Amino acid sequence: MASIRELHHQLIQKERTAVELAEAALARMDALEPQIKSFLTVTADQALAQARRVDAQIAAGEPIGLLAGIPIGIKDNMCTQGIRTTCGSRILETFVPPYESTVTQRLQQAGAVMVGKTNMDEFAMGSSTETSAYQVTANPWDVERVPGGSSGGSAAAVAAGECVVSLGSDTGGSIRQPASLCGVVGMKPTYGLVSRYGLVAFASSLDQIGPFGRSVEDVALVLQAIAGHDPHDATSLDVEIPDYAAALKPDFKPRGKLRIGIIKETFGEGLDATVEAAVTQAVEQMQAMGAEVQVVSCPQFRYGLPTYYIIAPSEASANLARYDGVKFGYRHDDPENLLDMYVKTRSEGFGAEVKRRIMIGTYVLSAGYYDAYYLKAQKVRTLIKQDFERAFQQVDVLVSPTSPTTAFRAGEKTDDPLGMYLLDLMTIPVNLAGLPAISLPCGFDAQGLPIGLQLIGNVLREDLLLSVAHAYEQATEWHKRKPPLAV
Repeated sequence: MASIRELHHQLIQKERTAVELAEAALARMDALEPQIKSFLTVTADQALAQARRVDAQIAAGEPIGLLAGIPIGIKDNMCTQGIRTTCGSRILETFVPPYESTVTQRLQQAGAVMVGKTNMDEFAMGSSTETSAYQVTANPWDVERVPGGSSGGSAAAVAAGECVVSLGSDTGGSIRQPASLCGVVGMKPTYGLVSRYGLVAFASSLDQIGPFGRSVEDVALVLQAIAGHDPHDATSLDVEIPDYAAALKPDFKPRGKLRIGIIKETFGEGLDATVEAAVTQAVEQMQAMGAEVQVVSCPQFRYGLPTYYIIAPSEASANLARYDGVKFGYRHDDPENLLDMYVKTRSEGFGAEVKRRIMIGTYVLSAGYYDAYYLKAQKVRTLIKQDFERAFQQVDVLVSPTSPTTAFRAGEKTDDPLGMYLLDLMTIPVNLAGLPAISLPCGFDAQGLPIGLQLIGNVLREDLLLSVAHAYEQATEWHKRKPPLAV
């Protein structure tokens, strides 16, 4: 599919209708879903109804926004009124939300056309979309490999051309890592920039919703629509939202001297040599474009993984306590008593990875361990944040690989939880510090699998991040390559 801006031009020039765009997306999904399995729920009727409304506006001579008529996929942990929202879990298999999330409501107001709810790791806990209770999503570049996670369905759907853009959520890298593995652009905004109202919680102090697209501009346009204060979310930031698309420039010159910092701690042991070479080449490209490059040390970066795997499971343990079979979701049929219902409902409804994290979280929050684990982790989180603050006194943007490897084969790491957790090594510290970051394509390995470059910005500097990412994108050809299934 073409870009948002190109499709918008076709719509207002009446070269194509919104219904035709929706039908094309749905036809592509029909053709590719048996192989890709990106979607858990296809909303064909709603999509066509939304498209017809856009066409009626155009026919009446009313102006439409850039997102009007654009097919979009929504990760299945965002509440959609009247449409099943499962979080990739059996425990919510029949859950139909009675209300709309703020982000999907804002997209509806912008005229976007939702074609379906995308597959994900159960309750966003995973890095490969293999913990979904329903299906394993394939990577469009090689269907034997994973698309990353937990927003693997959203990333794969965009890469395969099943929708133009999509939404994911990022708790420790769940937008950026699948964007890297699927060769698309994915952005995690500053914590609080995008409302979490209606996002089913995993770890409330870390979760953030963000967009996927095939280009930086498409991501900027979606972010524009969903960003902004929301009184329904107590952590929502009440700040002025800049024009992200207007910030995009073809080079670095309008901003004066751009200072880029390479995070020393993200290179070394565990990093695939091909990934390291591609990221190094990307930095050299930015240097050739006029950026000033220096190496920056964030010494606490290496403590990001253990810190995250104390804080995130602790918050998950509290958030997932509500799934008890009483108020909503799955309930065991024939319990002996109330306690038996709780035990059997949760045993049957939750998958192995979710149970593992609930148990870890409950343990570290228990009496006698809270100070030793959770409190200490929060202190280290502050040290990680301070590392970033010091780094941004020296540079404007930080650079690292997004993922230490390219996409691995399905099943390769399912029996190795620690190996799976290590895939988020580069992305987790950003969530702990609440910073914005973006992943964009910067090369391919010998198997033709995409490699992602992560750019990290200071708080609320999405405009600068998008500008730098766009300038790099325009100077390279990586984003123009399409996976075999999308050609």
